[in-house]
Amino acid sequence: MGRKLGLFRATYLASASCMGSFAFAFDTGVISGVLTLPSFQRDFRYSTSQKTTVNSNAVSILQAGAFFGCFFTMPIASKLGRRSGLILSSLVFTVGTILQIINAHTLGTFYAGRVIAGLGIGAATTLIPMYAAEMAPKEIRGRLGACFQLFFATGVMVAYWVTYAVSKDQPDATKQWQIALGLQLLPSTLLLLGMCTVKESARWLAAKGKKDKAWESLKWVRGGEETEELQKEFDEIIAGIEEEARVKENFTIRELLLPVNRYRIFIAFTIQLCAQLTGNTSLAYYANQIFEAVGAEGEAKLVTGFFGVVKVVGVSIFQLFVLDRVGRRVPFMVGAFAMGSFMLIIACVLATHPTQSGGSNSSPTKAGIAMIIMTYAEAFSFNMSWGPLPWLYVGEIFSSRTREVGVAVGAASQWLFNFMMSQITPHAITNIGWRMFLMFAIFNYAIIVYSWFFLKETSNHSLEEMQAVFGGGDPPKEASLAGEKGEIDATVRP
Repeated sequence: MGRKLGLFRATYLASASCMGSFAFAFDTGVISGVLTLPSFQRDFRYSTSQKTTVNSNAVSILQAGAFFGCFFTMPIASKLGRRSGLILSSLVFTVGTILQIINAHTLGTFYAGRVIAGLGIGAATTLIPMYAAEMAPKEIRGRLGACFQLFFATGVMVAYWVTYAVSKDQPDATKQWQIALGLQLLPSTLLLLGMCTVKESARWLAAKGKKDKAWESLKWVRGGEETEELQKEFDEIIAGIEEEARVKENFTIRELLLPVNRYRIFIAFTIQLCAQLTGNTSLAYYANQIFEAVGAEGEAKLVTGFFGVVKVVGVSIFQLFVLDRVGRRVPFMVGAFAMGSFMLIIACVLATHPTQSGGSNSSPTKAGIAMIIMTYAEAFSFNMSWGPLPWLYVGEIFSSRTREVGVAVGAASQWLFNFMMSQITPHAITNIGWRMFLMFAIFNYAIIVYSWFFLKETSNHSLEEMQAVFGGGDPPKEASLAGEKGEIDATVRP
């Protein structure tokens, strides 16, 4: 009974924390539909000529807020804890959402809400993987960690169907867009309530010297029974914390200048750039606009709803049947090739069969249907490769001594490049049309080359073996630390 209860509590804890991922995804999906509603444009009083700029700003400023949220949350989580940090992030996101749904007739208030919501989202998405990993049983840690991407894909899908529903069932009035945006309060509230019903990270409590509370937290999440297995796990946590403190002693940022560390920082930075250059983030944020561009003007929101379903199916299949069975490099390269090919087909069809704006009742042509299917296939390929893998890969490649800094670089890079693509995409849709898909096709083919030359296989290697995998050798600990110090001095000396 205790073991089953422990598995349930661990799953519940991971699911509750992943409501932050769901909230982020819901915002990602709902904003693309809200920005196409005439009621929203009318209430915020901007002209058709300003539409592209408003679309770009509304999406990208949330990414800017999330970028800074990544950095703000680290000292808060270190001081207050993972659970407390998630509670605070849910409150910040709630405040931002409320500002967005106020019909102030000014974009300034709406933009302020987007930035504040972004701060909460950035904080939550940084803390969720950390909290879930620290509390999950080791035998299901991978599956519970993969819930982040599953909840994300599910949130996007739900958001797409919400915008479709309000466009069909609600009158063309203020409450139409307010309902869509206001439903963001549901996942943030569930995150808040969920965090209020679980325990603080046992590992964080132990690291702060609160060993009694750490024991109670670990006992709770493992089912409440005091067993020999529980005691062994608790002893391993304490030993691991002591070893980590020893390994990180005298750590300085200058160590990142070591060749082996420079290489991994380069990977953390560029792999997030490549994830954005696949074009899938652009498809997620501006799905309605893109489906209108390929000929589904009258049914863009319906088509977008099924687009979300494809994402969920793709990531579910990847987690259940592909993850940890075929390595990392192969899905990276195959996924990029598939996405590049689908983008190239869309570009060719759209160039030879340009769509015509036919009003709200127009239906897709045969060419439009073909492009929609290719867009679905691209999204499926992304969620079988470059969707879930970059976060996992960045978390694997760093040594214990540099992992926190390296993962922070990867997270911040993701938001930075997310901001970049959300700024560029609406202008690309408006100004270069089919050439945008050709651009993404070229990027994806270039990513294959990048994956071949720069990404190393990390599956079937322990975290302790990554130093050797990335060319750092595998010397004894004492010699390694002394050698690292000497190499740092040699690297930074004029």
